[in-house]
Amino acid sequence: MTQLVALAGGRTGALVRNVCAQTLGLPPLPAEVTVDGPESETETVVAEFAEQLSADVSMIGAKQRSMLSSALDDNTFPTVVQMYVADFVPRVRAGLEALGVGQQYLNWVSEPVSWDRVTDPADAVFNSFLPAVARMRALDPLTAEVVRLRGAAQHNCRLCKSLRETTALNAGGSETLYDDIARFETSTVLTDRQKVALRYVDALIWSPAHIDRRVVAGVRAHFSQGEALELTFDVMRNASNKIAVALGADTPRVEHGTEQYRIDGDGQTVFMVGGTTA
Repeated sequence: MTQLVALAGGRTGALVRNVCAQTLGLPPLPAEVTVDGPESETETVVAEFAEQLSADVSMIGAKQRSMLSSALDDNTFPTVVQMYVADFVPRVRAGLEALGVGQQYLNWVSEPVSWDRVTDPADAVFNSFLPAVARMRALDPLTAEVVRLRGAAQHNCRLCKSLRETTALNAGGSETLYDDIARFETSTVLTDRQKVALRYVDALIWSPAHIDRRVVAGVRAHFSQGEALELTFDVMRNASNKIAVALGADTPRVEHGTEQYRIDGDGQTVFMVGGTTA
């Protein structure tokens, strides 16, 4: 996380950190330079895209994507990755502070920051952070999968919704159970523990600045500190789908049904041969 915060990004990085934080109502990540707001047409396009990514990424359409691509050209993808960092690291911090766990991780935004002007943001996210979270093993696989699928639905990631994790399936996952995620509060299939996790997911996605104390109490009652920490990071890992959704790159790998995968020991996604179901 320290590496993600230290990604410099120059003026554009500072702009998206301010915009995402303002959208969320949370303190912004530190920035390499001071930026009060957009000062050009390009920066206005970037700011509006970052705001929509934070508020509801599923509402980004082809026109807004085209405007961003035209404004940034080859810098489009790394800038959207920076938006993801600016959007979700503050959410994680808010979640951990509310739960009172992971105190050793809450120095991510401390000054001074040793700015990293070399590392590719995509490399830091996809090759370092995401696999590191995937290697965590405190949380049971079925709860982790229920949490992933809730995030997939909330961000309307078509690819994520089409995938099923095999360890969770072997631990009791089923389409009957997964279908109840959309109406989890009235479900008779999902456990109280799973419902608590889903309330926390929704809080981090929709109201991170105002996490209900009843949600916090539920997580504390049903999850150990290690599980709560992993649960919080899992929500951020799953939310990397916002990058694909924002860019319209979330097309499912299969035309029909779902595809199975597993997470290997290195935290990498391995798709199962013949793992497609109708």
